[in-house]
Amino acid sequence: MTYSIKATIRGWWAPEHRLTCPAILWRQIVSELHRRGERWHEAGAFLLGVEKNGRREVRSAVYYDDLDSNAYSTGVCVLYGDAFSELWGRCRAERLTVVADVHTHPDTGFQSHADKTNPMVARAGHVAIILPDFARWPIRESRMGVYEYQGQHEWINRSPDRAQNFFYTGFWS
Repeated sequence: MTYSIKATIRGWWAPEHRLTCPAILWRQIVSELHRRGERWHEAGAFLLGVEKNGRREVRSAVYYDDLDSNAYSTGVCVLYGDAFSELWGRCRAERLTVVADVHTHPDTGFQSHADKTNPMVARAGHVAIILPDFARWPIRESRMGVYEYQGQHEWINRSPDRAQNFFYTGFWS
């Protein structure tokens, strides 16, 4: 019963959001990225969840350095094939899919050339989130980047200042 009430309120409160993450989980992910980045290098995670009716719901996260202990050794996030094998295995075991990825940058959440040309999941519809200031809380939405992959190294900017109803991190997610 509680779930149906929550779903009904979510439909009213956040009807157009295509990517959602509960506020408590989002805060945990951001805090963990900040900790893993040690305030001086990038850190990242895959956001696992489910897709329903065009909406992606985050349920958990898998951090890059849990998949590859050398993921941050260059100062930026780099993963190799074995890490992805581990990731897909976890998705199968948990019956979830990658709904987005998130990583940190030292300044604003802009999409670098490397980010644009090397998507973590090169599948149309994949969402990449970039957090500013190595994920130091609080994160101002105006400095966060949210990008949706279209294929062929083309992206749509879905950042909160351009697409306010795309990404929701609140109680009703």
